[in-house]
Amino acid sequence: MTAELKERVAILEGMLSVVGACIFSKDLKGRYTYVNQAVLAVFDLPQEEVLGKDDSHFFDLEQSREVIENDQMVMRTGKTLRKEETNFVKAFNREVTYQIIKKPLYDENNNLIGVCGIANDITEQRHLQSKVEEQNKLLDIVLDNVAAHIYMKDDSREFIYVNAKVSELFGLPVEHIIGAKEQDILPPDMAAHFHESDTELFASGTKQTIEETVTDDNGNKRHYLSVKVPFEHHGSKSLIGFSTEVTELYELKEQFRKQANTDYLTNIYNRRYFIETAEREFKRADRSKEPFALMSLDIDHFKKINDKYGHPVGDLVLQTFAKSLTANLRDEDVLARIGGEEFAIILPNTLFKEAKRVAERIREYQSNNPVPTEKGGILARVSIGLVMKAHDDNNFETLFKRVDKALYQAKRQGRNRVVAHN
Repeated sequence: MTAELKERVAILEGMLSVVGACIFSKDLKGRYTYVNQAVLAVFDLPQEEVLGKDDSHFFDLEQSREVIENDQMVMRTGKTLRKEETNFVKAFNREVTYQIIKKPLYDENNNLIGVCGIANDITEQRHLQSKVEEQNKLLDIVLDNVAAHIYMKDDSREFIYVNAKVSELFGLPVEHIIGAKEQDILPPDMAAHFHESDTELFASGTKQTIEETVTDDNGNKRHYLSVKVPFEHHGSKSLIGFSTEVTELYELKEQFRKQANTDYLTNIYNRRYFIETAEREFKRADRSKEPFALMSLDIDHFKKINDKYGHPVGDLVLQTFAKSLTANLRDEDVLARIGGEEFAIILPNTLFKEAKRVAERIREYQSNNPVPTEKGGILARVSIGLVMKAHDDNNFETLFKRVDKALYQAKRQGRNRVVAHN
């Protein structure tokens, strides 16, 4: 070997000695013919105790069969091998995973003389990757089993992530949703609704909590409380949403609201709701100068019905009367039970002539249509007071007192009649 060649070999060996990867060569019998400093560090041995020895001295071959099998495959096929290789290193007394590249080694006459390779220790990388995968699995388990629908979208309306609840809601596998745009997998009105709220979120750049209502395939309204948070994902605007279905809670609140405003027996509005609505409608009519009619109704001799037939029959009479009143009114009219057998009706934007016609129609119906009961038909005749809002009515209470007087007059004049004051 010439001095120049020796110098080049020395330079090359010096370079390979500082490379972090393990670089080695072996002969046909698997004995090491070259190792760099990284290999010596793994084996924790000086070079003279490594060269000429095979892997049985450094690896537990019962747990490291891959190292022999991979060498043999390279020499048998003459092809380069790239893969992961796990070896049990005696010096470390533990498994080490390498990313290896092994190639066949030839002499100047192209005769196979062994194998050479590079091995990078990726044990820690694989350990971290395994931990990340495990944590991702645990996170998926959590996210798939929480009560919320969780999703991520970018500003192009493309889904980045959905949990199992979203998949179930959309009726599509998760893999069909990821990468799809909302307008491609959702009904047009629902997609437009989400796009509108998302646009507002991106414009504000702050977390938003909103109530959303959508209609499902069966026509049922579903209510959701949604929290949407903007964030940056790969340099683009994105959002993460948490939508919790609150349909049952919403319906329960509606039931409570209805119960608070509804008479338990007749299922029409109660006195409290009537007064609140009447005061609001009175002010509206005062501003708009529209006519405003108020009617008060009382079932004649109702106490005698209770005394003669019993309270269950009396209750049935009240319920039937409420139904007949409802049938004779418009949607905008407001009917309520304000006392035992006393009812009241607001007729917004109604002229005196028409309001009086309604009152007479109710009185006539009650006079000619007995309430069918187990004890026979019972006529529940009615006395009615009717007044119109006047210029000197400063508030609804004044109007309410006047209609009470009109009802009292109808009773004093013999009942089963309408007393109306324009």
